[in-house]
Amino acid sequence: MTDPVGGGRAPRGGAPVERVRSDSPWEETIGFSRAVAAGDRVVVAGTMPLVGGVVQGEGDPYVQARTAFGNALAALEPFGLDVSSVVRTRMYVTHARDVEEVGRAHREVFGSVRPVATLVVVSGFVDSRVLVEVEIEAFRTTKEHP
Repeated sequence: MTDPVGGGRAPRGGAPVERVRSDSPWEETIGFSRAVAAGDRVVVAGTMPLVGGVVQGEGDPYVQARTAFGNALAALEPFGLDVSSVVRTRMYVTHARDVEEVGRAHREVFGSVRPVATLVVVSGFVDSRVLVEVEIEAFRTTKEHP
C-alpha cells in the first residue's frame, strides 16, 4: 500500500514523501515503512527472507538472500521501479561463512546493474532463524530531476 506522508509535508524538491507497507509483522510493532520515496530517492528498509510471515530457506543463506532481495525489489514496484533502478545494496549476515553464498545471490540479482554494495557480519537479527537481511536504495527520475 502506498501512502503520502501525513500532514502533506514535502522535502525540498516539493514532491510528497510516499511510503509503502508490506505484510511484515515488524512494521506495526516498530513503526516503520517497507519503502519510502522522497524526490529522486527510494529507500527500502532492512528486509528479511519472510513470505507470509514465515522464514524461507531456514539454514540456507543463498535462499534467504534471494528471498530477501525479491521482497526488497517488490517494494520498488509501486514506484514503477525495478532492479535496473538500484544504486546501492547493503547485506547483513550473521556468519562470515555465508558471505560467498550471499554474494552469489547478489551477483545473480544485480550483476548486470552493479550497484555499490556493502556486506557486513552482524551478531544477529530479531528472529534467530534469519541469516541474511538486506537493504536497497534506488534512483527514480522525477519531474524535478529528469
